[in-house]
Amino acid sequence: MNVYQFSVQGTDEKEVSLKDYKGKLLLIVNTATKCGLTPQYEGLEKLYESYKDKGLEILDFPCNQFMKQAPGTNEELASFCQLKFGTQFKTFAKLNVNGKYAHPLYKYLRDVKSTDFTEDGKKSLLSKAKLSSSTIKWNFTKFLVDREGNVIYRFGPSFLPENIEKYIQGAL
Repeated sequence: MNVYQFSVQGTDEKEVSLKDYKGKLLLIVNTATKCGLTPQYEGLEKLYESYKDKGLEILDFPCNQFMKQAPGTNEELASFCQLKFGTQFKTFAKLNVNGKYAHPLYKYLRDVKSTDFTEDGKKSLLSKAKLSSSTIKWNFTKFLVDREGNVIYRFGPSFLPENIEKYIQGAL
């Protein structure tokens, strides 16, 4: 199983298959526009600008489960990010990351414990991603997914986007 088996909704509520991102390095993030961590959008955009031509895609999933910090419509959330932080990466429809109504993608992401990551048949420095929790603790939890759709790292909300750069470089 990998992330390519899931579909999500775009801000227009049309289904988007994650198979569309096959062969890309993905950084999947649950976000909120009214959170103290919202300035991380700036760092995410810098990563995107630096690595999009090398195959990085950032998938932004607003989530209103944490103190209702993602208010507004899907279009309003995407527009806010584009206007305030200049984001160019894809913002999707709001979804739940925890609980009974958690989106299947996030059920999968939460349950991944470790994954072998191989490059050219050799184990890389990213060979064992130690993922510690089956719940999402807060906004801006980030998952790095390799080009085959496997989760290779999970970063907590306080782990800043600029600190993810070395992991992106290693996976590219």
